Amino acid sequence: MSLFSLLLAIDFCILLIAMILFVIFGQTTVRKLRKNPVTKDALGIEFISGWDILNAANALALPKKLARSIKKNPFGMLHADPDVLYEHTTRFDRTLARAFIIPWMLFGIFAITLMLLDICGFFN
Repeated sequence: MSLFSLLLAIDFCILLIAMILFVIFGQTTVRKLRKNPVTKDALGIEFISGWDILNAANALALPKKLARSIKKNPFGMLHADPDVLYEHTTRFDRTLARAFIIPWMLFGIFAITLMLLDICGFFN
């Protein structure tokens, strides 16, 4: 097994964990937020199905100050409103959001790094 194959297998294990947590977070937290009329419109724009799960997880996982500065951005309408979500979620929901978003971002960073290293010829 080559080094590239080993690193790619590790990356896909991280992705598997993130996908399982994506489903759990969506079924427990975002389903509750979608049913609430106050939070229904605070989940941000949904480009594709499930995008609001990523928006909610990102708003709950980031520090409050950073999430508020993103919301004040001209493209802030695309993101979930962190103040409304913090009011209607529990500590468990926020912990689950962080547990999901960390492997999700690690997978993305690791996949892009592997791709760039492969293009540069590091694994040849």
